[in-house]
Amino acid sequence: MGKSFNASVNKSYDFSLTEDQIHAIDAVTLDNENYHILHQNKSYQAEVVDADFNQKKYTVSVNNNLYEVDIQNDLDKLIKEMGFEVGKSKQVNAIKAPMPGLILEISVAVGQEVNEGDSLLILEAMKMENSFYSPRQGVIKSIAVEKGQAVDKGQLLIEFE
Repeated sequence: MGKSFNASVNKSYDFSLTEDQIHAIDAVTLDNENYHILHQNKSYQAEVVDADFNQKKYTVSVNNNLYEVDIQNDLDKLIKEMGFEVGKSKQVNAIKAPMPGLILEISVAVGQEVNEGDSLLILEAMKMENSFYSPRQGVIKSIAVEKGQAVDKGQLLIEFE
């Protein structure tokens, strides 16, 4: 079995196509943007009006009707299922303890502006000091721990506005 692709047209119609089905399409390339397609004994003129190759988004004119087409392959689907999206970043709004430990130092205060990479706190776990740095620019909304406090895995440490 070959690769499969999902295509969404105008965010209303979804199609699932295999690589073999795509290769079976009766299409002739006229130039880089224009194609002549035969489907069920009907002739279609298609033109790629706009293409964003990185986002896999295309605007296609077929017989003078415009269609917005988004394409996803198996890898794109897997990345999305894992909670990632290509070309997009997630906003981190909280830092939680990745393991149980003891808070050795807190380097910030509520209301303080921080930049990405600024030191936030140090957590001692299994006789090792683990430094936590700001994942983004922002303002400290709250600090849920104090110096010397023992924390559990998953416990909230710091929140950003």
